[in-house]
Amino acid sequence: MTKYLNLFDFSQKVDYKTEILSGLTVALALIPEAVAFAMIAGLSPLTGLYAAFVMGFVTSVLGGRPGMISGATGAVAVVLVVLAKTHGVEYIFATVILAGIIQMAAGFMKLGKLMRLVPHPVIFGFVNGLAIIIGTSQLAQFQDGSGNWLTGTPLLIFGGLVLLTMLIIWGLPKLTKAVPSSLVAILTIWGIVAALNIDTTTVRDIVLRSGEDGIAGSFPPFHIPDIIWSWDTLVLILPYAGIMAAVGLIESLLTLNIIDEITETRGRGNKEAVAQGIANVCSGFFSGMGGCAMIGQSLINVSAGARARLSGIFASLMLLVFIMFGASLIEQMPMAALTGLMIMVAIGTFEWASFRTVNKMPKSDIFVMVLVTLVTAILHNLAVAVIVGVIIAALVFAWDNAKRIRARKRTDENGVKYYEIYGPLFFGSVSVFNSKFDVLNDPDEVVIDFAESRVVDMSAIEALNKITERYQKQGKTVHLKHLSQDCRRLLANADKIIDVNVLEDPKYKLVTDV
Repeated sequence: MTKYLNLFDFSQKVDYKTEILSGLTVALALIPEAVAFAMIAGLSPLTGLYAAFVMGFVTSVLGGRPGMISGATGAVAVVLVVLAKTHGVEYIFATVILAGIIQMAAGFMKLGKLMRLVPHPVIFGFVNGLAIIIGTSQLAQFQDGSGNWLTGTPLLIFGGLVLLTMLIIWGLPKLTKAVPSSLVAILTIWGIVAALNIDTTTVRDIVLRSGEDGIAGSFPPFHIPDIIWSWDTLVLILPYAGIMAAVGLIESLLTLNIIDEITETRGRGNKEAVAQGIANVCSGFFSGMGGCAMIGQSLINVSAGARARLSGIFASLMLLVFIMFGASLIEQMPMAALTGLMIMVAIGTFEWASFRTVNKMPKSDIFVMVLVTLVTAILHNLAVAVIVGVIIAALVFAWDNAKRIRARKRTDENGVKYYEIYGPLFFGSVSVFNSKFDVLNDPDEVVIDFAESRVVDMSAIEALNKITERYQKQGKTVHLKHLSQDCRRLLANADKIIDVNVLEDPKYKLVTDV
């Protein structure tokens, strides 16, 4: 337990200026995102902002990936929207707490290692789809409060400010990296709008569209969910909590892997899972909607040079300061600056290298990558996209391996025929395996050699049973040779279920000459 409570990692040198400035940039970018995601779930903006503070602070302190930012996310909001409409915010708080407990259990059981099963084409597709989501979600900022597209002067003003933001973010690092270009871009656009009194969309306009008066609030109040504590309630919220826990862990651990690649360091997935769970439990008790890792804000953070926990801690604390003391000022921030920032994040997130690998990757990998990209972009459900990608990749792998099983045949001077098997024997290769044998025309003694093969599953055991049974009916003897120890254990465990009809060996019912 103590290894999960190691609050700070002092093993690397911390650039305090970079961490603080990057954290400030992230804090400014978190506000409209948290408000928007709360609106998606049908909750008040403060519910999203409180979640962003609690999630960001707890995971920055306890998490397994310094530099990664967590907060209220769209993936979680989509899961909770139906429950929020039917049962209200109190049941949301209870669901978030239960989801956090599930995530903690997953971390303690070290289920983070399951991310090893996610192939690289799936990660490529996930990242590309996410970049499309981040980019296309900014299109809503080019609409007015009635949902109509901006035209004429308002469009020129907003579009010009967005382009200027993008230009600063792109060009400033070529001149100096003393300060994060994203922060400079936000402050520059903010200053221009304020100095020239330009009429353009601000954070306050977004908040007013949600039906709230503003984002001003207090420290997140501790609150035990006011629900009916019963078995029926548990049955109601458990499916939502399970989906939220899974979505949150998948998005967080994939974001962790992406940040690992960018920073060329290695995070700790199981520790991050526990931290995400603790953060969600705290969020539920402190009036938040819960959340998970945010790839957009995480990329803003690491792109600015942040590599330690300080940036995330400072970002969450500044977010709280804005809520408690600076709401009126933050509400004046122009959305054009944040829109330009997020568009640049989308451009930076997209794996442009995936285009260069199209002619070099197997067609099956290209298919998986494109499929995950489309599912992510169309459904806006990252967990479903990743699960679909893993399933398709696994089926492709099984299909490819099913075709690789081979049998080299030879007959020795004593008239014994040998079948030397190559490739794994499992459910996908059983049919091809059975077709390799000529039971009727084979001699009276046959050896099936598994030196270059493995018996993998119950379907393979059944195949061995059937082939020995066919030879036995013809009065012929079969020896199974060079089975590995795990294969022997598998056959022994199946002994009470399947009768492998070779009786020479009383323990395994087969001959295991080595």
